[in-house]
Amino acid sequence: MGEKDESSVPSTQALVLRKSAGEVPRPTWHAPWELSAVVSGHQGWVRSVAFEPMNEWFVTGSADRTIKVWDFAKCCAGVDKALKLTLTGHIGPVRGLAVSDRHPYLFSAGEDKQVKCWDLEHNRVIRHYHGHLSGVYCLALHPTLDLLITAGRDSVARVWDMRTKTEVHVLGGHTNTVGALLTYPVDPQIVTSSYDNTVKLWDLVAGRAMTTMTQHKKAVRALASSDKELTFLSGAADNVKKWQVRDGKFLQNF
Repeated sequence: MGEKDESSVPSTQALVLRKSAGEVPRPTWHAPWELSAVVSGHQGWVRSVAFEPMNEWFVTGSADRTIKVWDFAKCCAGVDKALKLTLTGHIGPVRGLAVSDRHPYLFSAGEDKQVKCWDLEHNRVIRHYHGHLSGVYCLALHPTLDLLITAGRDSVARVWDMRTKTEVHVLGGHTNTVGALLTYPVDPQIVTSSYDNTVKLWDLVAGRAMTTMTQHKKAVRALASSDKELTFLSGAADNVKKWQVRDGKFLQNF
């Protein structure tokens, strides 16, 4: 038998280099998180949370149909009487909450098809936004315009004039529940994700979808945006994906 050409046999060093090149870098280790406080008071699942812009208080919405306002400092310190207020008015689980950073308003949405605007100076409902045909699962405020965006089981996102309660747009195109949404000051000003496995970027002026991302294989139930770069994450049962906001370009899987 003839001798093998040594140049055709991969060396051990080459195999090690090839293996290390495909490895994902390990994150920097940090001390484990520790539980500092438990906030209790709801009689059902807590389905939504929203913080006031100054982080002095936060609100929680629950399947017990109530919205509770909590003092953040007292909650962190584990002090009793952290509950400031309980708001009642919904007749179904409260699935979405948002606190305005320009007005003394709290917005809530629930499985009872209702979207409410609460005046936090008088702790009462001052506006109702009627139009959804089924439960409302999420809502968000536009960062620069007085617009409210809501979405839910009727497979559409609705854009409302915050003050006049006028329905500006009905963003249709999803074929299943819209479970999460994001808003941006520039196009695409609205991002929605749905249980139909897709994520859509919307042109707010035209009221139509700019891009539809179909890489997910499972229902997309969560969205999160980055404060440091124009990217966002979408979460589904298959994986978490990272995208560019501008054009919906896929960046990586987690």
